[in-house]
Amino acid sequence: MVLYAFERAYDERGEPDVQHTIFHIPNDYARDVAKRHPEDFEWAASIHPYRRDCIAEVEKAKREGARAVKWLPSAMGIDPASPRCDPFYEFLSKNNMPLIAHAGLERAVLGREAHDFGNPLRLRRPLDAGVRVVVAHCASMGEDRDLDRGASGPYVDSFSLFVRVFEKFKNCYGDISAMTQVNRAGPALARVIERQDWHERLLNGSDYPLPGVMPIFSVDYLVALKMVEASAADVLREIRLHNPLLFDFVLKRSLRSNGKALNAGVFETRRFFV
Repeated sequence: MVLYAFERAYDERGEPDVQHTIFHIPNDYARDVAKRHPEDFEWAASIHPYRRDCIAEVEKAKREGARAVKWLPSAMGIDPASPRCDPFYEFLSKNNMPLIAHAGLERAVLGREAHDFGNPLRLRRPLDAGVRVVVAHCASMGEDRDLDRGASGPYVDSFSLFVRVFEKFKNCYGDISAMTQVNRAGPALARVIERQDWHERLLNGSDYPLPGVMPIFSVDYLVALKMVEASAADVLREIRLHNPLLFDFVLKRSLRSNGKALNAGVFETRRFFV
């Protein structure tokens, strides 16, 4: 498992924004937990690109074994399309260090609530810079402006913008974490399952601890959508009570849409990180 650090929010001056920081998991903490249990864990750093010391911090994280950098732009106050991120992208690209960035609507962590920063089209800047970008949840919830139709373009499904970016950039990857939640399961999840030509660039993630939050997941709803066999429902419920992480894994391995399933390679993510 990869443990994520979680950066504080910052303002446009590059100063910590304590008022809008919902929680903070320092890089050193994530690193130390992973190092105490190397048989179980790797770790991902979280570094705000507006920090004056961001390059020194990402260099340090790389030396200390960080496998990736994690951002939640809307909560942290990061515009991925800002030129001020370019030196950070240059480092990531040169060091083959992936960026895992949330896209689409965010409801779990509010922070700065700069929801426009979650637009998948804004991730084209790091992709153009050669960064391997993982779009968390495949942007499978909410709507964003179609910036290709101007700054005041219409709002469209965030997932459709993810698909536009994903199909253009071969260094763009999708993370399927949270896609089985009741507020995400539906057409986007079905398409991800059925488009087996996408699977080589899809990565499993857990979105832990949310698999343990009971109202967010419904096995019955997935059965109603015909994405899970009714005969599997009782077993999945029992697994969830025992271990939410195992439940998340078995649930996704049980998904079906029009006779298709997620390829095993989606769950073999180590090859991507190492």
